[in-house]
Amino acid sequence: MAGTLQVELVAADRVVWSGEAVRVLARTASGDLGVLANHAPLLSVLVPGVVEIEATGGERLRAAVGDGFLSVADNRVSILSEDTFLADEIVESDARAELEQAKSDGDDLAAQRAEAKLRVLQRS
Repeated sequence: MAGTLQVELVAADRVVWSGEAVRVLARTASGDLGVLANHAPLLSVLVPGVVEIEATGGERLRAAVGDGFLSVADNRVSILSEDTFLADEIVESDARAELEQAKSDGDDLAAQRAEAKLRVLQRS
């Protein structure tokens, strides 16, 4: 189908989501990135944040991701992150507890991952 992307959102232990989309938004080490059909080939480093996928049926899927990689080639987008959570998999009280624990431990990366989970809930 013209104007679409084949997208795979993959965690270390599972394929979180796979399907056709019209747009993907993600945060990379270089900044926020939007991908539409016919995007130039790209390999980028993900940073903890929110990935948003606009599926062809109009559904908007939001996921919190940890660090990882995003690859774009031939209208295929692969998003690979060890930690990936869809909005309906996140428990707000658990995410808040993770954030507090990370802050008390001085673990900036864990704090960024917990903050991403909370942002996913706010946007959903």
